[in-house]
Amino acid sequence: MRIFSALSLVFISLTMTAQHSFNSYFTDKVLRFDYMLAGNHEKTLVYPVGMKEEPFYGGSKTQLTDPFGYGNFRYELFDPETGRIIYSRGFCTLFQEWQTTAEAKVMERSFYEVATMPFPRNKSGFVLSRRIEDGSFSKIYETLIDPDDYFIRKEKPAGVEATKIIYSGDPAVNVDLAFIAEGYTAAEMPKFREDVKRISGILLSEAPFNEYRDKFNIWAVEAVSAESGTDIPGEGIYVSTILNSSFYTFDLDRYLTTLDIKTVNDLAAVVPHDNIIILINSDRYGGGGVYNYYSCTTTDNPLSDHVFIHELGHGFAGLADEYYSSTVSYENFYAFDVEPWEPNITTLVDFGSKWKNMIAGGTPVPTPANAGYRGKVGVFEGAGYSARGIYRPQMECTMKSSTPSGFCAVCRKAVREMIEFYIK
Repeated sequence: MRIFSALSLVFISLTMTAQHSFNSYFTDKVLRFDYMLAGNHEKTLVYPVGMKEEPFYGGSKTQLTDPFGYGNFRYELFDPETGRIIYSRGFCTLFQEWQTTAEAKVMERSFYEVATMPFPRNKSGFVLSRRIEDGSFSKIYETLIDPDDYFIRKEKPAGVEATKIIYSGDPAVNVDLAFIAEGYTAAEMPKFREDVKRISGILLSEAPFNEYRDKFNIWAVEAVSAESGTDIPGEGIYVSTILNSSFYTFDLDRYLTTLDIKTVNDLAAVVPHDNIIILINSDRYGGGGVYNYYSCTTTDNPLSDHVFIHELGHGFAGLADEYYSSTVSYENFYAFDVEPWEPNITTLVDFGSKWKNMIAGGTPVPTPANAGYRGKVGVFEGAGYSARGIYRPQMECTMKSSTPSGFCAVCRKAVREMIEFYIK
């Protein structure tokens, strides 16, 4: 009992210290830094657009710096006087995905981007970095942010209604998911709310999310579109929707995304949120998920529930695709001589940093994909869009299969760690 009490006091002391750190450096509002990423398959340029104050910081007040090292980009906020990093997040973007397509070799494009952070009390340095070929981060942009800068816009949030579907309490110690309506007309908002209830119920029944059912806040952001559905360019179908979502992203028929990240964040800002989910009012198969960017899925396809869990694996936990036989638009997405940052795939370059300690003694590495190892953790070749040279933890997983199978043990561990990060 004394040991428990001592450990509890240590935890409380650390939490209070971190809370004090938050209050010393930040307010409860959000600073949003908007910028453009531009270039081609070799070049990445940054062009600042502007800054904005938003009303609701929903993140942890003790977990301010990113411990995972995930993402193809990272932004950091630091104290200029001490050089101390006071906030950081890793993330991915559609721009980086586009850089791996054939189109990026013959033309240049720009993508709108948004970085959000708790609003600083004092002048703070902002650094944006990208992951380079050897797997390390390299700085691509730096500036000094003055919280008193009168060019920081203080506009009213978007005029949309938001409904609490599930509310477990203080956003600082719960995971806040903002579900945004896309392709729902005003008359279809009751359907949207029911879709959020149904899909969030499925989420909280899925392992390991079901272990934390009482640690989620679910928000339904009722963004109204002029028309129902979404664009399907390959079939000549275009509809007027608030987020301009579209199938055929990078000319892949099933890849459903929006490039309008500005409006996505304008709408998400009406509620405190840790992660953004876009529900698209369509019965067509498809979706997309980008780490700390957003996840999206259609709502009415027979496989929509599975697609949602799969895409949230990307958007929330930074999980990689484990399939390798489906058509993709990317070319050489992973280098075989570098360990991927995603927790659920490996090139064996630095396997010790992955799930090596989860493999039972006597299991061969690589592991043969035969019935004797079904359901066991091993090192199975074929993952990350490649049948050779990249390995996954188990034979089947939600991140691999096109049918529901549940997360493998390694993916469950990664999801659990991410939830714990947000609720402390």
